[in-house]
Parts: sequence; C-alpha cells; structure tokens
Amino acid sequence: MSMKFAPAHFLISSPTLALCPPSLGLPEFAMVGRSNVGKSSFINALLARKGLAKTSNTPGKTRLINFYHVADALRLVDLPGYGYAKVSKTLQQEWQGHMEQYLLARPNMVLMLIDSRHPPKESDLQMLNWLQHHARPTQLILTKMDKLKAQEQRESLKIASDVLGLPPDAFIPFSAEKGLGVDVVRQRMVSWL
Repeated sequence: MSMKFAPAHFLISSPTLALCPPSLGLPEFAMVGRSNVGKSSFINALLARKGLAKTSNTPGKTRLINFYHVADALRLVDLPGYGYAKVSKTLQQEWQGHMEQYLLARPNMVLMLIDSRHPPKESDLQMLNWLQHHARPTQLILTKMDKLKAQEQRESLKIASDVLGLPPDAFIPFSAEKGLGVDVVRQRMVSWL
C-alpha cells in the first residue's frame, strides 16, 4: 500500500484537548520528543515542505498542539517538547497535562523522536514507559543522524537500544537534512493505517 504525503498544510494550533479540531475519522500520528529534538525539521522532511513547520534553535518553541492535515488521509500532530525548555515549571506541567490528555484520547500511533547525538535521557525513558503503560503504539526515531560519522551512528543506535531496553530494529535512523529514513517512516505510518 502506498500513499502520497502531499498536499499537506498547517491546520490549527490548540492549547487543550477540548479545543482540538474533530478527528473526522482521520488517523492521527502524534510526535513527541524532548525540546529541540528536531520535530519541526522532521515534519518538513516527512511532508517534503520546507518551512511548513517553523524550526527554531530555542528549546520549547512548540507550546501548543499543532495539527497538520496530510493528503486528506491523515494528520500529523506536533506536541510540545518535554524536558528542558526556558519556561516555568508550572507551564511545563500544564503542557504535560494537555499532552497526556491528547495522547490518551486521540492518536492512532505515536512517533517518538530521540536526538541521536546524545544518549536517551531519563525523560525519554519516562515517556516511553508511559506510552507502553497506556498501550500506545509507538515508533522510535533517532533524529539528526547526519551530525554523526558512520561509527558514531552505530554507537548511537546501540546506546539507545541499551538505555531503552529495545532491540536496534525498534529504531528508525533519521536525518531531515539528508532524507535518511523519510521513506521508512512513511512506510511504517502507512502500514498502521
């Protein structure tokens, strides 16, 4: 089964689950990851649309639940990053509450992004454990692989596998810059539909 990931457009930003647009029966793929993991670049690469999602070097830029409508067939949903962000603890907890409500109510599959340049952090392990506890189908994606040499890429995959207690084939190596993993992620998403 193949599917075009175009046309795609930004739909809406919602601060809470109650203000999210109705699903209209479309499958939703939610993206989670630490602040500055590369979710916006991931969206732009996946949808082959430069600048569709606004990228920033400032952690914590995504503060709302952002919906992208794709080919009248599915939605990509960008959630606020967890972990470090230059905002108050109160605001971080508020984001987390909205994110958990959304994740429990809506997505068909979660795309969990992890920065390949660093070992998974405690917050990544907590997020994965939460998703597994709530039986949310999850695909792990190692971002920014183009920033590593071949040997470092292999080491990154092994470390992520060891830290999170999953086999190496549970991860998709990804580079928005080089297009690495784009087709693999698309195929994985289509297989879930």
